[in-house]
Amino acid sequence: MSQHGVVTRVRRELRLAGRALRAWTPRQFFVAAATALGFALLVGIVTVLIPNPWFARDIDTVWWNYPVLALTAVGSGMLTATYVRPSSAQQVAPDTDLASKAEKRSARMGVAGGLLTWFAVGCPVCNKIALLALGYSGAITWFAPLQPVLAIVALVLTCLALVWRLRGQVACPVTPNPAQPYREEVSA
Repeated sequence: MSQHGVVTRVRRELRLAGRALRAWTPRQFFVAAATALGFALLVGIVTVLIPNPWFARDIDTVWWNYPVLALTAVGSGMLTATYVRPSSAQQVAPDTDLASKAEKRSARMGVAGGLLTWFAVGCPVCNKIALLALGYSGAITWFAPLQPVLAIVALVLTCLALVWRLRGQVACPVTPNPAQPYREEVSA
């Protein structure tokens, strides 16, 4: 696909996502805000970005930890709100597996984004997995420099999952049924 084609597709996807956001109900915005706050508090407290008496951090935070946490929290909150049906929406079961595959993909990407945020903003030597795999000096030498990359990947995954979910609220892919050819109805 050419560069122009990619740009056109991205613009179309973002336009559809914007249309879906304009159709959100107050209930969906409330769920997004509540989930974002909960995510930020949970990750912020456990990674000690929010100082607290329950957890300790051996390595100080860096400047980019806070914006990554905030952006991922907002994205995760909005992603969660895409699963909330407006109260006036009809509950219709999808006819194909295509919708469920897309939902599973975006859900996995959202969860991966959240987990990667956890690893990205956490203390490199407080992470038991990194500490066991690499040791103290390895966690500082290898894992700490990798954390900004994890943060970028987390933000991209969360953003992609959100755009795909929002797009799916206003435009869903339809696969034609080859057994039933398309016929245009003409009224006389």
